[in-house]
Formats: sequence, structure tokens, C-alpha cells
Amino acid sequence: MRPHRWLPALLALALVLTGCSAMLERDYTSITPHNAAPTTEGDPSTLRADSYQELVNALIYFVDNGVEEGTVRLYFDSEDVETDLEVACLEVVQEDPLGAYAVEFIKFRVTRVVTYAQADVYFTYRRTPEQVDSIVQATGVTAIREELEDTLASFSPECVLRISYFDGDEETIRSLAQEAYYHVPEAAFGMPELEIALYPETGRQRIVEVLLTYPDEPAQLEDQKEALARRLDELAAPLAGVEGDALILAAGRTLLSAAGYSPEGASDAYGLLETGEGDSEGFALAYAALGERLGLSCRIAQGTWRGAPHFWNAVRTADGWRHLDLSATSGALPSLRTDPQMSEGGYQWEADSIPACLPVQTEG
Repeated sequence: MRPHRWLPALLALALVLTGCSAMLERDYTSITPHNAAPTTEGDPSTLRADSYQELVNALIYFVDNGVEEGTVRLYFDSEDVETDLEVACLEVVQEDPLGAYAVEFIKFRVTRVVTYAQADVYFTYRRTPEQVDSIVQATGVTAIREELEDTLASFSPECVLRISYFDGDEETIRSLAQEAYYHVPEAAFGMPELEIALYPETGRQRIVEVLLTYPDEPAQLEDQKEALARRLDELAAPLAGVEGDALILAAGRTLLSAAGYSPEGASDAYGLLETGEGDSEGFALAYAALGERLGLSCRIAQGTWRGAPHFWNAVRTADGWRHLDLSATSGALPSLRTDPQMSEGGYQWEADSIPACLPVQTEG
């Protein structure tokens, strides 16, 4: 039997919840903060509903608290109580985020009393209490990406978020996961395969479940992360005391002395430093990882060079943001370039993917 965790939670939630109706953002739902919890009928496991909406709220309340068996007494006029209950149960399972994510099905039995109809309700869950408790609240795309960064940095196999104010779809989540991957260069050892599910599929409040399958076992990836951290510390140590744009270029020269460019080289920082060869993605990730060690403001840029997919870096300098492509130096010293210089050199990228790298404006 699933433990009845809702008994002690009932009184506590009554003080802090802002209304069960807030969980279903439908046009006809009135959100009233003072109506913190469904009305009980003496026994905390027995709730009172004076309208169809209060019935829905009561069912959501049970789901939120992991209840397996509960009772709702219906005091509103209904032409068909069973139909109302069927519709309410379906609404909770299909439209409420936690109901859609956690509940397998809801059954009920109706007993008619003189002044009300009593519904004994039975919930079957397809998620464990631990899975439900691990759900993280995230509001907006930035918070979603940051949670995905934490997931990728720890090589966790699962990320489940309750998201608000979000109108995207599965591809939006996939794109945010891709962005998050390049925000954690010290743990970017191959983009994991993603399985993404949204509960429900539409709506401004949903639960998003992301299952991740990494190229190697998490323990092996952790070992690589630790080894990379030690190597980055070694590379950063001689640069102590170097500042400003000189540090930006010195970091580039340091990486070029540690590895060479090869189209078939490693596509991650660990592989690049381990084998001494990396492709453009490997160099971009390695520079971003070293830049973090050195306190540089650095981004990974992704686009094309001479028509082929290509990666490089954007870094903040004394004159503003500049492009830096270590994989295209051909043995020369690294150089910092503006947007026009990169365009002239055959690079293309999405304008809003990295900060603008504008030339310095001169007077006269």
C-alpha cells in the first residue's frame, strides 16, 4: 500500500496553498487565494464539493498529496453524478500536469445519501512517491535550461520539471537541452540521446520529463570529468597573472600547444586533451572549459564555415565581444575578429545565438 502522506500535510497545506483551482489554468477557473484547500467533512480524508469545479479541485488535491483512497461528498445538483465523476476524473488525468504525469487511472463508487452523493475514489499511480517528490519547479525557459545544465553536469539519467508560463513543445525542450550541453563544457562528452514527454501536451502549466542516455556509463563520465578538471588546472596555472585580452589570446595559444586540429579529432574537451587532436567542436568546448577556469566570459558559437558545419568561440574583450576560432588558425597565432571579418571569411551563424561582435566605432 502506498503510504497516506496527505493526513499531516492537509493542515500544513491549508496555510500555504494558493488554491487548488490555480493548478488548472482554464478560462472559467476562478483563483481565490483564501480558498486554500477543499472543505473537509470532519474527517480529513473526506472532502466536500458544492460544484463540479470543487469536485475537480478535490481530486487534484488528493493527487497532489499522493492519496490512494479518498471520499468526496457532492452537494451540488447533477442530472448524472456518475457522468460528472467520469468527466472530472478524465479531466484530472488528462489536463492537470501532475495527474497526467503520475496517475494511471481513477476509479470511484457512488453511494446516495439523503442530502448528498458520496463518491469513494481510488487512485492508481504509475509514478513512485520518490519520483513525484523529485519534481522541480521551473518558471520560464531560462530556469528550464539551468535545470537541464545541472542534469547534464551530474550525468543524471532523468530530469522532471513542473514548468509555468511556457508555450513551447518537445522541440523547444530539445533545443534548450542542446543549449544547456554547450553551457557545461567540462561535462560535455557527447550529447546524450533524449526522450521527452510533456504532461499534458499543451497548456501554460505542464510537467516535462526528460530521460537521458549518455554515450558512456555515468561512473566513467565522472572519471573523465575529474581527469579533465586536473588537466585544465595544469593548463591554467602558468597563466596566473595574465589579464585582459592578453589572457584571452594566451589561453588560445595554450590549447594550440596542447592539441592540433583534425576534422576526425575528438569533439569534446577531454578527448582533445587526451589524444592531442580535436575537431572544431572539441576546440570550442576545450576553450570554453579553460575560459571558465580563467574567469573569461566565453560562449560557444555554432554555424557554418565555407558551407560546412563548424564551431568556434565568442569571448568578451576590452572592445566588446569578439570571435575566436582556434581550429582555423593553421599553425598561426589565434586572432580576435568582428562580425564583418567573420562574414568575409566565409562564416555564417544565427545572429541571436551569440552576442554581436561589432567593430569599434571611431570618431570622425
